[in-house]
Amino acid sequence: MLLFLVILFGYLIGSIPTSVWVGKALHGCDIREHGSKNAGATNTFRVLGKRSGWFVLIVDVSKGVIAACLPHFFAETWMVGYKDEFLILQLCGSFSAVFGHVFPVFAGFRGGKGVATSLGIVIGINPYAAIVCLMIFLAVFISSRFVSLGAITAALCFPFISYFIINEDARIMIVFTIVLGTLVIFAHRKNIDRLLKGQENKMNLFSKKA
Repeated sequence: MLLFLVILFGYLIGSIPTSVWVGKALHGCDIREHGSKNAGATNTFRVLGKRSGWFVLIVDVSKGVIAACLPHFFAETWMVGYKDEFLILQLCGSFSAVFGHVFPVFAGFRGGKGVATSLGIVIGINPYAAIVCLMIFLAVFISSRFVSLGAITAALCFPFISYFIINEDARIMIVFTIVLGTLVIFAHRKNIDRLLKGQENKMNLFSKKA
C-alpha cells in the first residue's frame, strides 16, 4: 500500500504540466504547438520568454525534489534502520515523477523530456551529486550555448560522479544513476541527431527577452 501511494503521488506530481498551463493561462497558447513543440523549460524560454521560462524551470525542478522526498512524508517515522527499503521508495517515487512529466495525465500524456524534474530528483536524493552535475551542465552550456549538450553531458557524467566522487556504492544507487542518465540521454535522441547534423538551436538564458 505504501509503495502504491508513493508511486501514485510521484506520478501525479510529475504530471503537473507547468509549461502547458503557464502557456495557456498567461499567453493564450499551447507550448507544444510552438518552437520545438516540447513541453519543457527550454522551449518555454524560447517561446514565452525568460519570466515564464524561469518559473517553469523552478517548478519542474521542485516536482522532482518533492517526489524524491515523498517517503519522508509517508514512512520516515517507522522506517528508521531500513535504509535500503527507504531508498527503494525514494527511487520508485522519483521514476514515477519523471514518467508523469513525460506522460502527464493532466495534459493528454504529452509532456516534456524530464530533465528539470530529474535534476530535482538528484537534489532530493543526493544534493552533492546534483551540484557537480549542475556545474558540468553550466560549463558546457555557457561555452557552447546548447542546452541539450549540457544536459546530455551531465547525464553521462552522473553515474561516475555518484560512484567515484560522492562514493555512493550501494548497488541500487548504481543502477538508479545509470538508468536515470540513460533516460535523459534517450529523451534527447532527436537533439543528438540535430547536434551531429549541425542543426541544433543555440540559446541564451540570460537574454533580455521578457
